[in-house]
Amino acid sequence: MESVPVSPPPQALLERLKDYGQEDAFALWDELSSEEKHLLVKDIENIDLPRIDRIIRCSFHSQGLPAAAIEPVPESCVSTVEERTMEDREKWWKMGMKAIAEGKLGVLLLSGGQGTRLGSSDPKGCFNIGLPSGKSLFHLQAERILAIQRLAAITANEGAGIVPIQWYIMTSPFTDEATRKYFESHKYFGLELDQVTFFQQGTIPCVSKDGRFIMETPYRVAKSPDGNGGVYTALKFSRLLEDMNSRGIKFVDCYGVDNALVRVADPTFLGYFIDKSVSAAAKVVRKAYPQEKVGVFVRRGKGGPLAVVEYSELDPSLSSAVNQETGRLRFCWSNVCLHMFTVDFLNQVANGLEKDSIYHLAEKKIPSIHGHTVGYKLEQFIFDAFPYTPSTTLFEVVREEEFAPVKNANGANFDTPDSAKLLVLRLHTRWVIAAGGFLTHSVPLYATGVEVSPLCSYAGENLEAICRGRTFHAPCEISF
Repeated sequence: MESVPVSPPPQALLERLKDYGQEDAFALWDELSSEEKHLLVKDIENIDLPRIDRIIRCSFHSQGLPAAAIEPVPESCVSTVEERTMEDREKWWKMGMKAIAEGKLGVLLLSGGQGTRLGSSDPKGCFNIGLPSGKSLFHLQAERILAIQRLAAITANEGAGIVPIQWYIMTSPFTDEATRKYFESHKYFGLELDQVTFFQQGTIPCVSKDGRFIMETPYRVAKSPDGNGGVYTALKFSRLLEDMNSRGIKFVDCYGVDNALVRVADPTFLGYFIDKSVSAAAKVVRKAYPQEKVGVFVRRGKGGPLAVVEYSELDPSLSSAVNQETGRLRFCWSNVCLHMFTVDFLNQVANGLEKDSIYHLAEKKIPSIHGHTVGYKLEQFIFDAFPYTPSTTLFEVVREEEFAPVKNANGANFDTPDSAKLLVLRLHTRWVIAAGGFLTHSVPLYATGVEVSPLCSYAGENLEAICRGRTFHAPCEISF
């Protein structure tokens, strides 16, 4: 029997791996077929070793460091619902509409996740939460963009026609193809083809506790998406910040896909942002109770920047501390992934985060050639940008109007498609009744309601003509 000639791994590549202490990636080289060897070499060549090494070292190093002490967010940094006057709201709505009509707003959707916890391998945005219309999250968001474009053309544009809002959708290698196909098969939900841009977030190797690459198979390094904060690097690498500049986009509304009540391209928030002339802002909701599992905004260090602390990192005594003057929790402003940035600031952050290279280490069980290995996924979060801004302002919104998270499968205790669906139906029912409509229902009203198509009303406006004096039988969708 002839022996197969043994080809050693490419010398230069092996030397480079040795420089970074990652030569174990070639440990099983001799057992690979020639095709598998080719795949392994390609996989390693696609990894930017100096960059990944810097990220691993910086992230491991920063883990052990004590974080700056945290203070509550100063009252002056928050616009609360109760202090907002009718005049403020109208002024901001008009300012926002004017900027939208001038094409200055881009919308950025973070949509890299699969609906794994929802029991689906589809991109989360394809999920149908069970509304009467059967619309998916993507469908609702697309129609809200259509609604705002139309309102902006009517209110601010004096008949100059509709200016399309550019929609940038960040996918991951796991959701990219399915997302594009979904949009194609639904004819982009009525949007123009050229106003939607898909781009992918990066992936990063998963590492063991001593910082070595975990091998998913003998010829492939285990990788995971780099977190929703990967959006900054991805925008830079895909040259979309240049694209925004060339289109005259000055402001970017950025949100996560899994919120069924998200007010995409909200003119009031945009107007507020422009009025305050800051570089970053976030919508916040008041924390419901001390143990609620939400990240909260804090101030890092004396007079330092605003930052977000995850619920798992906040000491229980701080979680329940009350501010005697306001009667609110001292740390009460929950981050719900609704952000506004200037394009200039996004440029600055993409460069800064790349230079600092600090990622959060998420300890996970990672599929590997040795079964499931405990190791780290490296992630950045969207709020890692906040320490880079000289000026962040928070804008409180009413949870029941703007926050219906879809995170867990039905049957879980919270944040399910059913709970999100009810939040939508209840809010829209209030709109319809306020506009003079009536409801009949054969199931108890607390368990049903009506759905208003975004094409009829974005936030409850302009419903009198459709609803006054009419009776609707819940559950149903009200559309043109």
